[in-house]
Amino acid sequence: MGEVLTLNEARELRVRLRSEQRRCVFTNGHFDLLHVGHLDYLEQARKLGDALIVGVNGDRATQHLKGTGRPIVPAAERARLLAALSVVDAVVIFDEDTAIALIRALEPDIYVKGGDYHTKPLPERSTVETLGGRVILIDLLPDHSTSALIARIKALP
Repeated sequence: MGEVLTLNEARELRVRLRSEQRRCVFTNGHFDLLHVGHLDYLEQARKLGDALIVGVNGDRATQHLKGTGRPIVPAAERARLLAALSVVDAVVIFDEDTAIALIRALEPDIYVKGGDYHTKPLPERSTVETLGGRVILIDLLPDHSTSALIARIKALP
């Protein structure tokens, strides 16, 4: 089981992983209404390295990026749920719209995002590559998204 860490604690974890020559995988997202699509994605990401650190968009960033009414679940609760998953080593909440500052701080060996980024720009790509990391896009589990889940809930009688 992982932990919810401050940025400084996450940096210390990264230093320790590097000194132990363990490969660090990093991903980030909103993870609002945790579902099996998220779990599948995180399981695939974890298999790519020795430790998985997850950045969770804070409430302000989630509202800005996802719109009014989001997040449904506050960031502290989303982080705690993610940290409880066996495939997650650590979770960090961040308030920026992109994970660029976190990537600069943690310098992950591998940065993972969903396959939907095959067709749209990934703002963090150049930062990861400049720092010597690799970007890997993972195909998402079809028909599993928070937006689809919200739509199904709204459609209930």
